[in-house]
Amino acid sequence: MYVPSHFATNEADALIQRLSRTHAGILITIDETGAPVGTHMPILWDAEKRIATGHIARANPQWQRGAGQGLIVLSGPEAYVTPAWYPSKAEHGKTVPTWNYEAVHLTGRVEWFDDPARLHAIVTDLSHAHEHDRAEPWSIADAPRPYIDALLRGIVGVTLTAERIEAKRKLSQNKSEADFTGVACGLAASGDATAKEVAALMRAERALSDDPDGN
Repeated sequence: MYVPSHFATNEADALIQRLSRTHAGILITIDETGAPVGTHMPILWDAEKRIATGHIARANPQWQRGAGQGLIVLSGPEAYVTPAWYPSKAEHGKTVPTWNYEAVHLTGRVEWFDDPARLHAIVTDLSHAHEHDRAEPWSIADAPRPYIDALLRGIVGVTLTAERIEAKRKLSQNKSEADFTGVACGLAASGDATAKEVAALMRAERALSDDPDGN
């Protein structure tokens, strides 16, 4: 992924953790014909070991290719940016549309596993990650064990050990203060919830840049 310096972040692990809580990753590998194959799946990120873990359906032929290199793409909230929000448009007209977004690419070795205990552990951990803050969190123990065992036989686990991490936060950091404010206000006034989320991310990023020590 192309990451200009003004869109780079030094907090890739935190971004991965945040995006993986609300978005599925896309695991991309190459099949025997040389064609890319992708599967959407939730992931757990181990920042210390630099390993992303998930699972896919056993009926999905992607895993049958075996171990090899792969890519996980994590995308966050995104929004279209119209030039109409730039005050500079009225000054010189040298403005064009763009897109604001957050994304992380994890590149590394992919390995598959189908050990029942290990599959049970990843499903348990994924459930906890997404249920723990609910008023009445669901647990894998809530379902009959024979039912869970049958479902576990229908999935295959996968790990990607990251050899390269590319994290990008494209939030109008390269724009003037006036144009940045115009975009943030335009997105915040939108009726789209995701656009409002991007506006909030922009303002948080600008606040951090203005005061990197958090004072």
